[in-house]
Amino acid sequence: MKIKEFVFQFIFTFIITFIVTAVVTLLWSLIFHGIALVDWETTFRFAIIFGIVFGIINGRKGKKTKK
Repeated sequence: MKIKEFVFQFIFTFIITFIVTAVVTLLWSLIFHGIALVDWETTFRFAIIFGIVFGIINGRKGKKTKK
């Protein structure tokens, strides 16, 4: 796996996960607590974890299909 491909996958997944998690935590707190609050800790945590995991998975999948 090339580092450039991994970084691209990480950034792409990080951005998508960050946006989705921010919207979900905002809606959750708005609906159930009545306050429009985003849980930034959870948002960053999920974005970093999913960015790393999906970047590695996509890199390994690319190696298997090239053989």
